[in-house]
Amino acid sequence: MSKIHGMMDVGKRSMMNSQTALQTTGHNIANKSTEGYSRQRVELQTAEPTGLGNHRIGNGSKTAAVTRTNNPYLEKQIGKETSNLGYLDGKADAMNRVEQVYNEQTNNGLNTFITDFFNSYRELSNNPESLATRTQVKETAQALTQDFKRMNTQLTEIRRDIDQQITTNVDEVNQMTQEIAKLNEKVMLVQNEGGPANDERDRRDLLIKKLGEKINIRWAEGSDGSVTVTAGNSAVIVAGDDAKRLSVRGTPATETKGEGNVDIFYQSNKDGQLTNVTGQLTGGAVGGLLEVRDKTIGGLLDSVDKMAFSIANDVNAIHARGFDSYNRQGQDFFQMPTEVRNYSAGMELTDAVTRDPMRIAAAGGPNAPGDNRIANAIGQLQFENTMPGEQSTLDDFYNSMVGEVGVQSRKIQTTQESQKGIVNQLKNIRESVSGVSLDEETTKLIEYQKAFDASARLIRTADEMFDTVLNLKRL
Repeated sequence: MSKIHGMMDVGKRSMMNSQTALQTTGHNIANKSTEGYSRQRVELQTAEPTGLGNHRIGNGSKTAAVTRTNNPYLEKQIGKETSNLGYLDGKADAMNRVEQVYNEQTNNGLNTFITDFFNSYRELSNNPESLATRTQVKETAQALTQDFKRMNTQLTEIRRDIDQQITTNVDEVNQMTQEIAKLNEKVMLVQNEGGPANDERDRRDLLIKKLGEKINIRWAEGSDGSVTVTAGNSAVIVAGDDAKRLSVRGTPATETKGEGNVDIFYQSNKDGQLTNVTGQLTGGAVGGLLEVRDKTIGGLLDSVDKMAFSIANDVNAIHARGFDSYNRQGQDFFQMPTEVRNYSAGMELTDAVTRDPMRIAAAGGPNAPGDNRIANAIGQLQFENTMPGEQSTLDDFYNSMVGEVGVQSRKIQTTQESQKGIVNQLKNIRESVSGVSLDEETTKLIEYQKAFDASARLIRTADEMFDTVLNLKRL
């Protein structure tokens, strides 16, 4: 009798195992397209056999665990390379906009306006008494100042747009850290109950990778199953079921950033001081955006300011030595600033030159009709090494700046494409290890269904054996 009961128990456990396996297979199929999902498997284990005299009678199998097929080392690799790709994506998007500012195929570049200005002065040297030529000098000078302002404005607007992107990314980071903290709580609870928390771990791993796309992070899993995530070097943004928010606010100008551009702050607790962690965030999309905003655009604005200041300073120095059409001593041609920084944003002609082009100095002395020494000297400035350090002309300096932007942009795009290939390759490897194959799962469905049917047949056989035993008395 005990053996027949044992057969029923074996059949019952086998049916339960098959049912668990079928449900897990269905779960796999349903999550075929779920991002970050790892294929799950039912791990069966031989049940403890029963001793019967000198024999050990098997009791079938039992479900040991439902595990996920996952390679932690591969996941970390994907997270690292995804963070690198996020950095390049953020940098490439910003550099594409910067490149458009210097795209002389779609608009007249600054170099054209510089040439027009000095050409007008060279024309004035050929006809120093002409009011029309003097008017042309004034108009080309005004066009030059407007283009300097255009470049400054466009680069500054890109900076503001980058600030907006940084703010959006930080908001997304805060949302993800909140969810990771909640998942930590679930994982710890399930693990304390002896379960593996497969789905929660899949979701958490995916969020950590997405978090790495935004900012550079370090993370580690504790013995309780929770992960601790650190942004940069010291900002612990997730610890157990607690998440700390990053905040964004505008700050005063520094050597690299403009007035009002945002910085990122971290607060370890409600009563703690805000810590500026902007300098620590060097990876992910935020790191790429910060580098373009502060280093690339900051350097370009400095170069534009130096060009504008150099032109104004050198032209004024020569112009002040000359004499205008009224035989009066020349004055400044451009308004001079108190500092070089941001001069391109406010470059203007002096009021005297703006009101009366006859105040433009062309002669080297008074009462000298046809004297063109000053006009000729200013016209030749374009070809002299007037930039700081006296190592390059205005044209060479500008062309070098444009060339550097183009080289940087192409280099980033090339690296970005290469990095996309690396990430895609790693994702393909992950798919082969952890992904769901519909063909394989369909085969498993048939296998587990037949096992379920066979287990049911075993129970029916045991039941028939019971009937036989119970009917022995009648026989």
